[in-house]
Amino acid sequence: MSTATSTPGEHPATDMKQCIEDCERCYRVCFSMAMNHCLEQGGPHVEPAHFRLMIICAELCRVTADAMLANFALHEELCRACSRVCAECAESCRKLDGMEECVDACEHCAKSCAAMLRH
Repeated sequence: MSTATSTPGEHPATDMKQCIEDCERCYRVCFSMAMNHCLEQGGPHVEPAHFRLMIICAELCRVTADAMLANFALHEELCRACSRVCAECAESCRKLDGMEECVDACEHCAKSCAAMLRH
């Protein structure tokens, strides 16, 4: 069976639970950092490509967590995209001051989502 047609029940419950928690944390951290730290810092923190990436990362994490909570059959497709976007967001945030919490949340989420693809 291909991963695109796998059902959520094929993942160990603890792995999916951890991925949901990592996605929810990444959503909260990215959104909060963008709306507070980045807007207050200005300059490169609000450069359009970086700021857009943070907001898209946050929203994709939220949607991915919701898809897993709902047992949506195509959640792995969202996990694939979420892993990639989180990795890019972590890299973008790593270049800026005061973004360590966002880097950490994005890296954990990227790894969790990537792990969901290996089952």
